Amino acid sequence: MLLGVIVFLLVKKAGLNVAHALVCVLFGFFLAGSSAAPSIRDGVQGAFQLIAKIHF
Repeated sequence: MLLGVIVFLLVKKAGLNVAHALVCVLFGFFLAGSSAAPSIRDGVQGAFQLIAKIHF
């Protein structure tokens, strides 16, 4: 969800055009179906857990 919001903001504010956003979506879709998906998911999950442990 967070990445979707980021892509939306980039389309609206940073000049990312819709074709580039579509390529990002398709890349994510096909990457999710690959054998690398579990490793990527675990890495992102670990990064979020690390960030959550930081106390400001």
